[in-house]
Amino acid sequence: MSEILIDPPAGRAADIRARPGPASDLPVLTAHVALKRVIMLVNPMSGGVDSQALADATAILTDYDCDSSVVELTHDDFDVRVDAALAAGPDVLIVLAGDGTAGTIASRAGPGGPLIAPLPGGTMNMLPRALYDTADWKVALRLALEQGTIRSIAGGEIRDADSLHTFYCAAILGSAALWAPAREAIRTGQMRLAWVYARRALRRAFGGRLRYTLDGVAGRQTEALVLISPTISRTVGEDAGLEAAAMNPADAGQAVRLAARALFNGWRQDPSVRTTATRSADVRARSRIPAVIDGEPTLLRHEATIRFVPRAFRALAPPPTTAAGAVT
Repeated sequence: MSEILIDPPAGRAADIRARPGPASDLPVLTAHVALKRVIMLVNPMSGGVDSQALADATAILTDYDCDSSVVELTHDDFDVRVDAALAAGPDVLIVLAGDGTAGTIASRAGPGGPLIAPLPGGTMNMLPRALYDTADWKVALRLALEQGTIRSIAGGEIRDADSLHTFYCAAILGSAALWAPAREAIRTGQMRLAWVYARRALRRAFGGRLRYTLDGVAGRQTEALVLISPTISRTVGEDAGLEAAAMNPADAGQAVRLAARALFNGWRQDPSVRTTATRSADVRARSRIPAVIDGEPTLLRHEATIRFVPRAFRALAPPPTTAAGAVT
């Protein structure tokens, strides 16, 4: 079989792994998509990727009847290698990296590019868990290759004066974003660190309110606004838009209760939370807005615009199952 050729940067060897010819005992590739050429990008600096990942990925891909290559992403030539992988036109581009890296590559691919398989290689792994319902990248890889279908992934874009951010799971704007590190620390069993994050978030919870509009409706004020993609929302359909949840605790006591529910799930049932579907939103505040966008913390400028993107990119993943990976 012919190999997928990617021109490496000058002075570097090509990251190409040839596989042997087909054998009768090979695992069977999905019948839903023709997978003849596969490229896998691995970021060894991501939180969920160890030093053995490149070798393990190569060994797994060798089991399948397709031409495959594994490419290591490095800080020095990240853009060069991603661009080369996209230009090679693979049937699927598999990404083992953190949420931010996977989101960046998915954005570059867009709806007209190759299929993307974002494996859980980071800390929060929001999109991979929604698509594959596992935090084990090796399991997710085999699920994609053996059961994958073409799934159109919706998302959102957040634009402020300085930058454009994309998200495919959820964006948290305002004080609720301050609770995300505490929740993640609890999920990974780091209770002492969770307590430190929770105290910090509570101290800053009333640092400033957001004024927002949804689909042009007159602005309101809220403590925080959460925007959730239909990929993982339990309450909106694929084409309805983003699920918008406004969090409005009336006092410190309600804020503590809402924070607890945000940490341990069930926050939608809190009486201080209102949810609706929206295709666009505008937010503004007196100061910079803390945000967590697909698990990545950032600071937005004091004004930002959010837009629903119904067809952001195409993923290779099993058909969705009820509530798998849904935001809770």
